[in-house]
Amino acid sequence: EEQLKALLFLFFFFFPFVPHHVVIANAIIAILTIGGQQLFSFFTFSCPCHVGQNLIYGLAFLGVPALILLVVGYALNNQTWRLVTGKSSPFQDDTTPNRLLQCKLICFVLCSITGRALVAPVTWLAVTLINGSYYVCAMSEYVSVHYYGANPNVTDSERQRILAEFPCSQLVPPELTRARDEVILLLRYQSQVAGWLLIAVVVITVFLSYCLASCFSPLSFLHFRYWSSYVHNEQELFDEATDQHSRLYAMQHVRKFFGFVPGSENVKEIRIPSLREWQAISGLAFLKRVDEEHYDYSLLHDWALKETVNGKYLKTDEDPVIRTQP
Repeated sequence: EEQLKALLFLFFFFFPFVPHHVVIANAIIAILTIGGQQLFSFFTFSCPCHVGQNLIYGLAFLGVPALILLVVGYALNNQTWRLVTGKSSPFQDDTTPNRLLQCKLICFVLCSITGRALVAPVTWLAVTLINGSYYVCAMSEYVSVHYYGANPNVTDSERQRILAEFPCSQLVPPELTRARDEVILLLRYQSQVAGWLLIAVVVITVFLSYCLASCFSPLSFLHFRYWSSYVHNEQELFDEATDQHSRLYAMQHVRKFFGFVPGSENVKEIRIPSLREWQAISGLAFLKRVDEEHYDYSLLHDWALKETVNGKYLKTDEDPVIRTQP
């Protein structure tokens, strides 16, 4: 229940300030993160209850998944690859004459990418802290001594060993059950407070960031909405045109190789590629630069631009006797 409240508070607070499709995407990411965290805890987490191992184990379950989610968030964002791809191109310097403006733009894009990438790791940290199990495991042996309530003659190492066993109820002697419950309650309180503080810091930071971005924006509110809509629609149309253009372009090369257009209903004849041609288009290849501004995208592309249309053809409505066409 606490985790659900945290999630609802986090996303419904941002709803007026963030575009709806962004809110929906972030909410889906957060819900998947929470589900993964619950499954991850149920199937894999088991505190070792041993001095020196609790802290490492607990912090590993807190930090390592968050770090992995952060890297995945960067990797799944198209803006990341838009920012880093083609930096070694000889034309890169010609397209960015204003270095100061380019640096500002890079910083802005990095902040945007980071904000999107932080959704999953911040959700993971907030949910795990509100849950409290990892924090209890990591910090049990560092609780103040007066919560132990045992014989003062017990050595510090022995006291720390017993405190480290508190997350595992089956290892705690009956006379220390009350002390163990007090320690667990204290640590859960600290963990949940840290989780809510993290949510509060994130909410305030994002709210102030949007306020500052709006203040320094050269566009009015409605103009900014129009620009956002234009960029979104332009990207969708560009993707559609890219898919269709590349399909038509590739179709020309495939037709040259096989002698017909894929999907045609009335195919009169087909081309029989030679062994040398099959070898020419097989294998691995990188982009091949053919002149100052153009590339060959594949081996088939390279073959189609170099070779003339000739070879062996077979009519589809006759007996399979191969004929040669000059």
